[in-house]
Amino acid sequence: MTEHVINEADIEWTDYDHGKRSFRGKRFTRASAADELGCSLYEIDPGKRGWLAHYHEGNEEALFVLDGGGTLWLGPDDTDHELAAGDFVTMPRGPDGQHELEAGPDGIRYLAVSTMNDPDITVYPRQNQVGLYSGAPPGGEKSKRRLSKYLDIDAEVPYWDDGDGESGE
Repeated sequence: MTEHVINEADIEWTDYDHGKRSFRGKRFTRASAADELGCSLYEIDPGKRGWLAHYHEGNEEALFVLDGGGTLWLGPDDTDHELAAGDFVTMPRGPDGQHELEAGPDGIRYLAVSTMNDPDITVYPRQNQVGLYSGAPPGGEKSKRRLSKYLDIDAEVPYWDDGDGESGE
């Protein structure tokens, strides 16, 4: 049975290393009995960045800085905000919630919280791509996903294409 009370020390770190995007996280939700809330602990080393700049169409996110600080670029205009311990940031659904985080000279340790609405679309404006998720939202149990794809944002096929190469019009 999944637990209602868990301890951070009992959850293993997951390391993410993609060059300047290098961080580690503990996904509390996966170890808990939560169904509609997501919560993870993240640490980013000095000068490194976390996830790619993105926003969600189906989920709202928030973060709470526990230790250290860094720069958060928020919204479609990438407005920069200097973060420090104790800061709480909300990131709404849609372009106003676009965000990217870089750790300052002391690194940053923060909690990330999310609604866990399913399905979800994640938009990565700088990469011109989208992520499509169904069955489990981002941060949810991957084995439960029926759809998990990253596509070029301009990928499109005609609606009436029935697969035989003709549009059916």
